[in-house]
Amino acid sequence: MIEKDCIYVYISCKDIVEARKIAGHCVGERLAACGNIIPQMESFYWWDGTVNAETESVLILTTVSDKFHAIETAVQSLHSYECPCIIALPIAQGHQPYLDWIRENSTY
Repeated sequence: MIEKDCIYVYISCKDIVEARKIAGHCVGERLAACGNIIPQMESFYWWDGTVNAETESVLILTTVSDKFHAIETAVQSLHSYECPCIIALPIAQGHQPYLDWIRENSTY
């Protein structure tokens, strides 16, 4: 991966309050250019040997790949889950001015 490749970081959160806290921190610290929150989704997942169903919020951060580990560290310190979902997804193509904006706003 090229150092300044643009990525999305997908994070599931217990609720919109937690998603806003993480988004505000990551954007405020310029770890991400922006954060988008989907306030409510239904999640079904295995945990401790049983299937669980919960309502969660989704946070999607737009950033560059070299910020992933700093985001991962920040999310782990701010998140309430023992094992939070923190996944990087590559942006294969995009509108060049928008990609430039991501790069400019995810760095100091």
